[in-house]
Amino acid sequence: MDDVQVLDRTGTPILATNKLIRNTYTLLGLTLAFSALCAGLAIVLQVPFLSPWLVLIGYFALLFLTTKFRNSGAGIVCVFALTGFMGLTLGPILSYFLATPHGSQLVMMALGATAVIFFALSAYALTTRKDFSFMAGFLFAGVLVAFLAGLAALFFNLPTLSLAVSAAFVLLASGLILFETSQIVNGGETNYIMATVTLYVSLYNLFTSLLHLLSAFSGDD
Repeated sequence: MDDVQVLDRTGTPILATNKLIRNTYTLLGLTLAFSALCAGLAIVLQVPFLSPWLVLIGYFALLFLTTKFRNSGAGIVCVFALTGFMGLTLGPILSYFLATPHGSQLVMMALGATAVIFFALSAYALTTRKDFSFMAGFLFAGVLVAFLAGLAALFFNLPTLSLAVSAAFVLLASGLILFETSQIVNGGETNYIMATVTLYVSLYNLFTSLLHLLSAFSGDD
């Protein structure tokens, strides 16, 4: 007699959903650790700030490769390459803030706030299993506008706009965590590699944006 397959309310097998959740958070934990290691090496080796164009080209190239190979073992390699590269870009940022009078406290505060926000939003989406797919259009438009505004703030040296962009990315990254977790539990996302990338990028943007805001409000920026 065949085993009875238990389905959730969307018709997705619960065992498959649980496996997706387990694989996603396992890979996310490993990539965060690898990214932190790369950031630490960048600090020790005093890696300078990379050109914004180099960062953008590297990020989108590695994201493209990850997406292309998302259904194969090569996708795992691409994920680690992407998160390692982002860790290297984070190193100079951390070095800059750690050199300020209250830098270490600010970094720890930003890290703690990022962890609290992530776990709170993830727990809410996982336990309630609410469908946040309606946020897709808003998040896409918001990220695009914030990204372009961030480029303008960078190249035209507009500190006030830069702060506004950081505040926007805090909200957008939080929304993406809710959205992606909802996609995972409700069958909208079935590939743990892409789910990991979305959550990692959300955490990266959330942490760096909070660090920027905390530094500005403390007077160290």
